[in-house]
Amino acid sequence: MQMMEIIQKSKSIVITGHSIRATTASLSTLWLLSHLQKSNSPSLPILCITFGSPLLGNESLSRAILRERWDGNFCQVVSKHDIMPRLLFVPPLHFINQLKFLLNFWHLSMTSPQFQTLATQLNNEEKAEIFRSVMACLEVLAQAEEAGSETRAFWPFGSYFFCSEEGAICMENATSVIKMMHLMLMTGSPCASIEDHLKYGDYIGKISYQFLKQRNSVDGDIPESCYEAGVALALQSSAISSQEPVSTAAKDCLKMARRMGRTPNLNVADLAIKLSMINPYRAQIEWYKACCDDSDEQMGYYDSFKLRGVSKRDSKVNMNRIMLGKFWDGVIDKLENNDLPHDFHRRSKWVNASQFYMLLVEPLDIAEYYRNGLHRSKGHYVKHGRPRRYEIFERWWKERRVSDKENNKRSRLASSTQDSCFWAELEEARECLDNVRSESDPNKLDLLWQNINNFEKYAVGLVESKQVSKDVLARNSSYVSWVDDLRELRSQLWQFSVKVPTLVNGKLVP
Repeated sequence: MQMMEIIQKSKSIVITGHSIRATTASLSTLWLLSHLQKSNSPSLPILCITFGSPLLGNESLSRAILRERWDGNFCQVVSKHDIMPRLLFVPPLHFINQLKFLLNFWHLSMTSPQFQTLATQLNNEEKAEIFRSVMACLEVLAQAEEAGSETRAFWPFGSYFFCSEEGAICMENATSVIKMMHLMLMTGSPCASIEDHLKYGDYIGKISYQFLKQRNSVDGDIPESCYEAGVALALQSSAISSQEPVSTAAKDCLKMARRMGRTPNLNVADLAIKLSMINPYRAQIEWYKACCDDSDEQMGYYDSFKLRGVSKRDSKVNMNRIMLGKFWDGVIDKLENNDLPHDFHRRSKWVNASQFYMLLVEPLDIAEYYRNGLHRSKGHYVKHGRPRRYEIFERWWKERRVSDKENNKRSRLASSTQDSCFWAELEEARECLDNVRSESDPNKLDLLWQNINNFEKYAVGLVESKQVSKDVLARNSSYVSWVDDLRELRSQLWQFSVKVPTLVNGKLVP
């Protein structure tokens, strides 16, 4: 109830937590993001900032968050030596008793510092054992990179903000995060790894000072390039000295993180080139639609493709449909593998391009589905045959920022029907109309008429608001034929009901 009140009153929401409570913050954020998505609520900026959070889920959760493009909503602040964010890389059963004492010590230190000395402290040997276990597991993961992540109970997600007394660095790729966790911990000690969990207030204060100070000098030799200077500054911010044994590995990790950070933008540039290369396919389909709409047969775009012959033109359009589908499926694959920027699905170029593609090509996919009779074996298109890419594009379109111009009423028919599933809905309504003629069960008959009436109301609404293209209203289109058949059936039922009035009460007439 409190969350609902916050949603109504807020323009943006920040959820935060430290230590164990940081996981509560992350779970609350996941719940809120999921709730807003399911309820189709307007997009609300949400940010979760955690401090010293234990790991929350496995790689499946991490991938799910990436797939939903929520990883940008999480900032995990981790101090240089804090063992808590690294602790669950080791199976907890290895030191369950020590873990209880450790959590109790941290809890009293944060909530009641005056009673800190009353908490049962771990001896140096127990601290060293935990430290060695975490180090060993991190080393294996760091060397194996992503191999074996599926078998691990825990895996990082979101952006990681590593802070030290010298500044902070940010990483997003899970492999780079684990490597840096390992390298930074190597410069610490068992005692420091436990005490660091209580120093986030000090670190944040120092980081704020570092930003104000705007450090622009590099310790030691002057780097040969701006790139090397950036790596050197990042290394300084991590408080890893260039003289330390791990400095070379840390530099390599920072360079790898930078390469991975640049890769999404490079992939977008590559996709833009490929999009320009497939635009001729789209243009040929547009030309085909215009020819169908202006044809003397007056069947329209959808029906012409569904009833097409074996001409070279029809085969070319079908091939273009397949090629465009492969391109957009490739875009979705890259998006779900986190190979594209966080805000890709909000960039107007790609939102508009995907919407234009969907309105133009999905009617052809529907026509092909029913032409091949797949509805008889799989079920109707909307529930059983619709490619997942269209559901994703539909969500992008709903989440976009809508200008005032888009809310204006249309003065003429649309170039493409604004509901790309219109023809699939028509196919279902046509089946209902056919079944009405032979159905004798009053309950089933009532349901069929209900579906017919619902489609009629939906279609009339689209036509009256001019959200359909001219092919829908073509003289010999499936929709016009369906309207004529419905009118004829109602006329027959009315004439029959005059002769046999009791049939009206039996719900033969809707």
